[in-house]
Parts: sequence; structure tokens; C-alpha cells
Amino acid sequence: MTLLCALNITKTFGALKAVDDVSFDVNEKEILALIGPNGAGKTTLLNIISGYLKPDRGKVIFKDIDITAQPPHKICRYGIVKTHQIPRPFLSLTVYENILVSSMYCSGNQREGIEIALDFLKKIGLYDRLNWQATTLNTTQRKLLEIARCLAATPKLLLLDEPLSGLSQAQIDYAKKIIQGLRNDYGITIVWVEHVIHALKGVVDRVIVLNYGKKIAEGGFEEVMENESVKEAYLGGLII
Repeated sequence: MTLLCALNITKTFGALKAVDDVSFDVNEKEILALIGPNGAGKTTLLNIISGYLKPDRGKVIFKDIDITAQPPHKICRYGIVKTHQIPRPFLSLTVYENILVSSMYCSGNQREGIEIALDFLKKIGLYDRLNWQATTLNTTQRKLLEIARCLAATPKLLLLDEPLSGLSQAQIDYAKKIIQGLRNDYGITIVWVEHVIHALKGVVDRVIVLNYGKKIAEGGFEEVMENESVKEAYLGGLII
């Protein structure tokens, strides 16, 4: 069942066409990866879906509702939330207080959102830090808190923007299991922008590749990795 449709999305910044007539669907409970070289338009596309940017052309349809160019707080209440490349917790608040703030904007039951977020914190080992100020957390813990804050908003669709950047291989392996669990344990659909390409193998259902704002490939992980246009886009530097 299709959850989200992006139709002919185009976005320019001056002379730069960051996203160029891109269309794709996201199926319910799917993990879809968006990959591509730096500047390919991946984060711009996520920002358009989540309302942080308005497209110059095209539409975003979520559960048969046209959400194009609606503000982020309204899109959040439809059930779409986005993490940031650099986590943005409220540093002066505790971990638990960060969860409470996010739950205020949930699309469903506020108490349910808090319970889901706390359950997630128990699974990842942050539950014993509920009363710690966010400023005391390290980078990995802040990334996990970022995801927990999203879960407190009871999302149907989670947009992950490079959650593995800056992590060690052991941390990447741990994070992959967490991302799988978001779908398997909570039924959340995921669109995942990532530069650590090898981490996607065995986790994602489908991969879309962008280059210079255009969609150049789409399919299963192995199929996309063998695509000549994809290999050329990465200048032979793609490591699986």
C-alpha cells in the first residue's frame, strides 16, 4: 500500500537545480534509501517532504492528502517527522523533558507517544539517563535521543538524514539494528538518506539514487549497485 507519493518535485537555488523533476512512491512499512554523491539533492528532497522547503514545482501526497508546502508543524501532525544530520535536542532540558516536548506535537495519543519513546530508550540503553541534561550526552547518544524524540511524535513516516555519519563501524552495526527495529517493532515507514552505502545492505527494501538533482536509478540494493550510471556517478569510488 502506497503511503507517500512525490510527484515531479523540482527545487532550484539561483542557478542550481537541486532537485530536478523527481518522482517516487514510498510503500507502507518500507525502508527506502536515498543515496547519491554530495550535492545530489537528497537532503533538499527530505526538507521538501517535511515542509522545511517549498518546491518550485511538483506535489507531495501523503495518505491521499496533498501536503505540498504545508509548514513542518502541520506535516508533523499528519505523521511525518525528520531527524537532522546534526542532532538538535534542547540542551538545557533533560532527556525526559525532550521527549515530553516532542510528544506535544504528536499525530495521535500523547501518552502513547511518550510510552513508545520510553520503550525505545529502554531498548537502546538510554533509559537510565532520563534525568540527565541533553548537553551531557555524547554524539551517538544525541543521535539516539533525536530518534526517540521523533518516536514521541508517533510518526507513520520517519525521514532519517544521515544517521550513521561520524560513527565507528561497531556503532554503525548497532545503529542498523535500531533502524530495522523501528520498522519491525513499531511499524514505521522509513526514508533513509545515507552516505555509508555498505550499511544499507540487508536492511533496506529499495534504493533510489540521485545525481545532480535527477533520479538515475531505482531498485533493490544489489541491482542498483551494479548499475553503470550509479558507478559513474560515484567515479568508481563506491565501496559496498
